[in-house]
Amino acid sequence: MLNQKSLDRMAGVDPRLVAVIGAAAAICPLQFIVTEGVRSWDRQKMLFEAGKSQTMNSQHCKGRAVDIAVMIDGKADWTFANYRTVAQAVKAAALQLNVPVEWGGDWATFKDGPHFQLKGA
Repeated sequence: MLNQKSLDRMAGVDPRLVAVIGAAAAICPLQFIVTEGVRSWDRQKMLFEAGKSQTMNSQHCKGRAVDIAVMIDGKADWTFANYRTVAQAVKAAALQLNVPVEWGGDWATFKDGPHFQLKGA
């Protein structure tokens, strides 16, 4: 189950993606939080210039993406294998809810394990 801070961070995100992330949290064996949902264009520019994003056309700015952090013993853990586990739960929830979602960890370049977005964005 997602905490209130995670729910708050998804304010303005497409309700279909919010539903998928919530359903995934309920079935995922790992706890995770949402770290970012809708992002301003100014923040996107800062992340792009810092090399933390590869695009200025981010789906975050359109309310179609979220980033998460896996929590282990109360601390964010960035081990990629843990994001695969979360991705399995997100994909299962997306399939169940019939919402097309893609995981940044499946991208050919710039593997982005914490990132999930609506497909066809």
